[in-house]
Amino acid sequence: MFIANHTSMIDIMLMLVSVKSNPFVFVGKKELAKLPLFGFFYKRTCILVDRNDPKSRQGVFIRAQRRLQSGLSICIFPEGKVPEEHIVLDEFKDGAFRLAIKHRIPVVPFVFLDNKKRYSYTFFSGGPGLLRVKMNDLIETKDLEIEDTKALNAKSRAIILAGLKP
Repeated sequence: MFIANHTSMIDIMLMLVSVKSNPFVFVGKKELAKLPLFGFFYKRTCILVDRNDPKSRQGVFIRAQRRLQSGLSICIFPEGKVPEEHIVLDEFKDGAFRLAIKHRIPVVPFVFLDNKKRYSYTFFSGGPGLLRVKMNDLIETKDLEIEDTKALNAKSRAIILAGLKP
């Protein structure tokens, strides 16, 4: 399970470049499938979720399970959305961590250090420069139970938050 802080649309591309050893699929919000050109590829390569539909959120687990069984890894941005500009790291949703525990797969936290500065959601902001990525050590889940979801969430978030501090 690959996770990272979510700061801009470039996050998806940077994750694709950063993870070279495992083929993986993203879990992402279905609204992005409506974007011209990007949406065409997005809906064919991602597990889409309607965050307002409990049935859709439940279906993600079934579709993710199939992908995991076929040898793919999963990538989720646990903030669930790109947070407002002034928020360094939003609270994490539990879905990625429940999935990792249920399937006994490790969580690999990535820190995207420059994406918000280089390619923000604010119009006429950002600029050229390096996009730095820090891949942290994996967090094992093989000895965890579903009751450990909140603790795994908090541990993962703390690792990413620490990586974002100057």
